[in-house]
This record gives sequence, C-alpha cells and structure tokens, in this order.
Amino acid sequence: MTAAAIMLESDAANSTYTVTKPSTPNTTVEPAVTALAEPESDSASAVNVDAADPNALNPYIHLVRDQNITTIPSFTLECGETLTHVPVAYKTWGTLNAAKDNAIVVCHALSGSADVADWWGPLLGARRVFDPRRWFIVCCNVLGSPYGSASPVTINPATGTLYGAHFPRVSVRDDVRLHRRVLDQLGVASVAFAIGGSMGGMQVLEWGAQFGPAYVRHLVPMATAARHSAWCIAWGEAQRQAIFADPAYHAGEYSQDNPPRAGLAAARIQAMLTYRTRDSFQARFARRFTKGADRTQGDLSVMGVPHNDGLGHFAHATTGNKVTPGVFSAQSYLRYQGDKFVHRFDANCYVAITRKLDTHDLARPYDEDVDPDEAYTAALQRLTQPTLVLAVASDGLFTVAEHEELVAALPNGELGVIASPDGHDGFLLEFDQVGHAVDEFMRRVAPEYFADDLDGASESEVAAPTESSTFGEVDLTAW
Repeated sequence: MTAAAIMLESDAANSTYTVTKPSTPNTTVEPAVTALAEPESDSASAVNVDAADPNALNPYIHLVRDQNITTIPSFTLECGETLTHVPVAYKTWGTLNAAKDNAIVVCHALSGSADVADWWGPLLGARRVFDPRRWFIVCCNVLGSPYGSASPVTINPATGTLYGAHFPRVSVRDDVRLHRRVLDQLGVASVAFAIGGSMGGMQVLEWGAQFGPAYVRHLVPMATAARHSAWCIAWGEAQRQAIFADPAYHAGEYSQDNPPRAGLAAARIQAMLTYRTRDSFQARFARRFTKGADRTQGDLSVMGVPHNDGLGHFAHATTGNKVTPGVFSAQSYLRYQGDKFVHRFDANCYVAITRKLDTHDLARPYDEDVDPDEAYTAALQRLTQPTLVLAVASDGLFTVAEHEELVAALPNGELGVIASPDGHDGFLLEFDQVGHAVDEFMRRVAPEYFADDLDGASESEVAAPTESSTFGEVDLTAW
C-alpha cells in the first residue's frame, strides 16, 4: 500500500467527490488564430496554419507546463499515410554528457503526458532514481495524445481544421520511430535505459526491438506485454463502444464545444475498474455511502435515486459533479474519475490510442508459414539487452503469468514482482518498490554511471508524493 493510500483511507469512505478544472498556466501566450472559410466538418473551426501552431485549437495543450514542441517536417506511418508538419511534445531533465550516452528514455502510459514529474515525481530529482545530475532524461508525448503531439486535436495542415476522426491509424512502433527523430535532434548518441509502464512498457520493448542493443542498452518494461491480449483488446473495444453510444459523438465529427462527455466518462469508469482490483475497492469503500446519505434506509435510499443519476450529469458537466445523497462511495468515486477525465482528455484521442494498443505485437508482421507463437518467441529472443521486467502482483490486465512468459523468452531478462493490492495502477502508486527495483538494476548493470559517487550513497531516494497528479494516479484528496 502506498503512503498516499495510507493517508487517505480514512477519508475515502465518506467523501463526496467533486471536480475542478485544472488551471491553465499563465506563462504561455496564445497564438493568434485567423478564421478562414467554413470548416469542412463541424469537428473544428478553420484556422490560418500558415505560420504555425498545430496546437492552436487544442484545448488540452496548456495542461502540461513548460514542455517543448518540435516539428518533424514529414513522417510516414505504418499504415502508409504520411503526416506533415508533425508536432512532437517532449520534456527533458538534466544534461547530455560528453559521450552523449547518458540518456534515459521514459515512456508514458495511455492517458499520460511528457511530464514525468507529474506522474512519477517521487522518482525524479537529485539523489533519486532519475537524477538529472547524472542522467539526461527524455520523455516524448505519443501520437494520438491530446497533450501536444500530432493527434485528433491538432490541426491538419492540408485542411486547416482539426484532424478529429480523420486522424490516421497509428501504432506503438510509429511512436518509437518518431521519438527517435527527436532524440537525434537532441544529439543523443545512444540510450542507457528505456523505462516505462503499461503502454509505456510496450514502447520500451519496441525501442529495444527497433534499434537494438547498440543504441538502446538496457530495458525496463513494467505492467505490460509484448503483444496485446484478447482480454485487453476486448476492454478497449468496450470502452470505445461507450464513446460511440453517446449521441454527441456524431461518428467523431463533434465540436470541441459539445464533445461526447458522457461516453468518454463511461469509458474512463470502465478503465478504472480494470486498473484497480475488487479487493482494493472493497477495502476502501465497502458498502459505505457518501456524506449526507441516509444510512438508516440502506438500499432503499439507493433505489430512490433516479435511474440515470450520474452519467446523465455529464451531458451538462460544469466544474463538478454533485452526488445525490444515497449514492455509495464506490459509485461516487467512479463518477468523480469520469468527470475529472472529461476535463482533461478528448474522445477521438481515446479512440485513437486504444486502437493503437490493439496493434501492439512485437512480432509483427508475421510470415504466413510461421506459427504466431513461434514468431513471438523469436522476436523476444532478439532482444539481447539486459532487461528488468516488473509485474504488479494483482494486475488483472497484464498478469504475472504474461510477464513470466516474457522473461522466459528474453536472453537476458529478469523478473521483479511489485506487491500491491491496487492492480494495474500499482506501477504508478508503489513508488518505493518501483524506485528501489529500478535503482538496484541500474547500479548493477551500468556501474560506470555511478563511479562519480555524487552523494556517497549506495542507493537512490524515493520521495513521498506531495501533490495530486494530473496525468497519473496519485490523488491526495480522493483515493
């Protein structure tokens, strides 16, 4: 159990959760936007992209503070389509050394951003695992994400409108190939470690597969798989169908003024149940009600709640979701999570990224005469880098058995298991265990980077979380 969970458990039972929109940083000047002709669809207003900002109409871009955005002139995707004027958002910490080989590539998860300090903050900083005095740390935002890289909420230079539902199919492999272009711009000669969890772990494995041990020397994938399972594909489909069922979705041709909030909230609620566990919910919520509930009426008070209470509010969501008395704490928490998510994510982006996950298979493309399982094993055997694979013991999406199968095929793989009752999200909550496992591995396989003995310490520190995360799972007021 994390420190945050210990502090908050006593409050979770009776809390009524409310949501406030994240504040917009006042350090960035909005680019000028000039209207052109009527847009081709109602998914966006047309803008003059002559000079510039592909994120000019992106309502989520300012949620990530102080990031950099570079533009790749042209990039051809696996699907065959070519993107032009491609923005890639990224953040860096530390300095590249003289040999240009001290880079750590940190890869974010599905709804994450390039801001490692937000979702893995306790691991980043002086004397910590990701120490900027020792390492040059880079995190790039993936294609399809609403946080700066090319996505449904960036402007298509061919039309002057948002890509919207017309954003092409992308893959994890596309992300890694595109991010390599960013590392080349930054002058990185080779990567000491590629590290990430969930979708980030998929990227880590693709980094190793696409560029080999001469360029990416060590891998740390966690809470992930080398190919997306039928179980995960099915959950992604269920979440997309929730979005598609929202009448406001309009086959993806919605305006940013009226997005499919109810569908996206329902998708997030489903996802939250896959990220956690039955036991973690039972321990924190049981059958308790929110504050203000009439506990003497038991289930009768719940039956008195309108049948569509909750998601119906999202069609008119403002800055909060006031919960009707009689709602169970578990219900309240899920509504809170859904409401919070619709203020920071886009439905078309969610569709694009979950479809991306479905394509993930390290062995692609298969020869017709080769058994897929044999091809999968062969692909893993080509990953010769020293690799620490971290599983979360209670993960219901990427099971320990999947991680064991992964490690069994890796020539230089080893398995660590994170003890957590919180399921898949354990890699974003169990900072002590993740930090110490990664630190021990780094010092053992790359001792040359620790020869300077910066602080005379034999291990790195892991800080306690001090604020809630926008893009991760630390919530100091609600979990």
